[in-house]
Amino acid sequence: MSQQETDGRIDVDDEGFVVDTEDCEEREAAYRARGTSRPITVVGNPVLHKECKDVTAFDDELAQLIDDMFASQKRAEGVGLAANQIGVDLKVFVYDCPDDDGKRHTGVVCNPVLEELAPEMRVLDDSNEGCLSVPTAYASLARPDYAVVRGQDAQGNPIRVKGTGYFARCLQHETDHLYGYLYIDRLSKRERKDALRQMAEGTPRYETVPNA
Repeated sequence: MSQQETDGRIDVDDEGFVVDTEDCEEREAAYRARGTSRPITVVGNPVLHKECKDVTAFDDELAQLIDDMFASQKRAEGVGLAANQIGVDLKVFVYDCPDDDGKRHTGVVCNPVLEELAPEMRVLDDSNEGCLSVPTAYASLARPDYAVVRGQDAQGNPIRVKGTGYFARCLQHETDHLYGYLYIDRLSKRERKDALRQMAEGTPRYETVPNA
């Protein structure tokens, strides 16, 4: 059973969060089978450095974009992908990501907004982070180990998604993308310079869009 039921009802848990841990393999494969992989935009491309437009049309064109995003994410071996990472100026991201307990989460969020956490819930996890748009580079970045994102699904229904550990990092990372921020923008100047050096010295394992 997919996240979106045939009658338009969304599966949610007892706390009102979308259920994104069921039938992950089947749902991801179905998205990917309908999609076409696109090359990844990299740091320096203007679409990555500005806030994206809100999704206002929940139509077949959006559905095709989501399919293409899952195909692109899989080919690049990523766990999350924002629309501007394949050059599309829209607030939508997809994910297929495990949490720190090894539980797989698969889904789509349109027009995401990170909810503010109470101070007692802001436990920072200082772990390595990478990005498909900064290929071959990694840096340590502290982020809260719990995150809640609210937004809409592919049909425009309101949803809330929660994540812990690695998945919480993914939710924050992808939401950042859609507001024009890369993870390297949260680093010190020295750390950012080092990440860009790693990128310059490395060779991406997937197709990228050359910057003019």
